[in-house]
Amino acid sequence: MKYNNRTAIVTAFLVFAFAGPAFHACTTNSPGKSSGEEEKSEPASQAEKLGFPAGKKVIILHADDAGMCEEANEAVARMLENDLIQSTAIMVPCPAGEAFIQWAMEHPGEDVGLHLTLTSEWKDYRWGPVSDPDAVPGLVDPDGMMWHEVPQVVQHASAAEVEREIRAQIDRSISLGYRPDHIDTHMGTLYGHPDFVEVFFRVAEEYGIPANVIDLSDSVVAARFLAQGYPINDRVISLAGAYTLPKVDNFTYVPKGDTYEEKISKFRQLIKTLTPGLTEIIFHPSVESANLKQITHSWQQRVWEYEMFADPDLIRFFEEEGIIFTNWKEVMERFNKSNSR
Repeated sequence: MKYNNRTAIVTAFLVFAFAGPAFHACTTNSPGKSSGEEEKSEPASQAEKLGFPAGKKVIILHADDAGMCEEANEAVARMLENDLIQSTAIMVPCPAGEAFIQWAMEHPGEDVGLHLTLTSEWKDYRWGPVSDPDAVPGLVDPDGMMWHEVPQVVQHASAAEVEREIRAQIDRSISLGYRPDHIDTHMGTLYGHPDFVEVFFRVAEEYGIPANVIDLSDSVVAARFLAQGYPINDRVISLAGAYTLPKVDNFTYVPKGDTYEEKISKFRQLIKTLTPGLTEIIFHPSVESANLKQITHSWQQRVWEYEMFADPDLIRFFEEEGIIFTNWKEVMERFNKSNSR
């Protein structure tokens, strides 16, 4: 079945010039009143609902793209083992995906989810679906791999094919012995069409595995994402409102920089502009290698994102800002505890 409004959706993505994970172009300030204008009737943040202190910035530093290549695996493993970050997610269809699933099984205390993957964006380093390609033809390009870009997935794939593939990726991990702590979406594809959103949320609820769902109950937040080209219509807002697992208040990413110093400066500014609540911040760390440089032109940003969280000045900055760090394991523990009362 093909969507009647596919052309409009694809046009929106082309205007947006989609170039990264979900919500990459969102501003980092959550809307709302200043501290002097707070009203007692205003709903608690998602962080407060989970029992975190009011008025605090609670952050999940989350490494995307584990499993994409060996360089990503090495970087993410070192960062988690040294408590520099709190969370990661695996790209199951990728060449190094199963290797990181094995790592996760050997490190059960770490927070490791699945980066549900429906695109294969690089020019020469490619991967196909976990499902039988004949069962998900709309997810496969003429080369037999996943499509390069999100608009191509929206244009060609049905929600049924998307659901089949994301279930296959979760089931592959479980069959190998690892049940993921959370699920999210590579390049934001599962937010590319309202039908995809519905599938994403439903699968998360059926498996009991939290997805990276943002609270869209504030109309200003919803309008902000809509303005960036995402199909945040009444249906999507309703789906987010009805979603029964924990949500985040904000979702953003580590900014790019022309130099390491500029990147750190922009990241510090991002942290300062965050408002209190639960924020997931994503990035794509990798160790430097000739192979990484052949895979992606973004290799320098990825190498800096591997190095920066061990920077003593940045660690001291987090302490000065009073940041509380958490991960999806703790979020679910707090969520289950609050619901058992």
